[in-house]
Amino acid sequence: MTLRELKLILSNAGSRHFRLELPDGPPVPVSFHVTEVGLVRKTFIDCGGTLRESTACQLQVWVGEDVDHRLEARKAAQILDKARSFLTDESIPVEIEYEDRVISQYTVEGRRVDSESVVLKLAHKHTECLAPELCGLPAGPAKAGSATAPSSCCGTTGCC
Repeated sequence: MTLRELKLILSNAGSRHFRLELPDGPPVPVSFHVTEVGLVRKTFIDCGGTLRESTACQLQVWVGEDVDHRLEARKAAQILDKARSFLTDESIPVEIEYEDRVISQYTVEGRRVDSESVVLKLAHKHTECLAPELCGLPAGPAKAGSATAPSSCCGTTGCC
């Protein structure tokens, strides 16, 4: 989901509650707070030696002791609006950072809007080889341990 899409959904949802649904397990408790809105820029070299960049809007959510707290969609939209001075590119993806024993980052894979709430459906972020042709990996994604997965990406090509 892009920042533009999220802002539009939240601004049109009024007093509906804003909720987050984890990919597996229980949802984020309804009393969560949005404690940070960030612009995350990452510059890196992939395993094939290509310089890459990625940019995302990251919302950090936190669950405090105030179990009666509820974040309305319009308030979440106002929080995002406060970051407009540095979130100028609304085409960037939105990610959610949440701590439940460990700090995890999630992508937003979908949404559900009903009469009471706006629910973002979160998905796990995954790592991947960005230079599969140099590492001797198959063209499609292969799971570790599968018959088509190589035992190591560091064969004779020297990619990693």
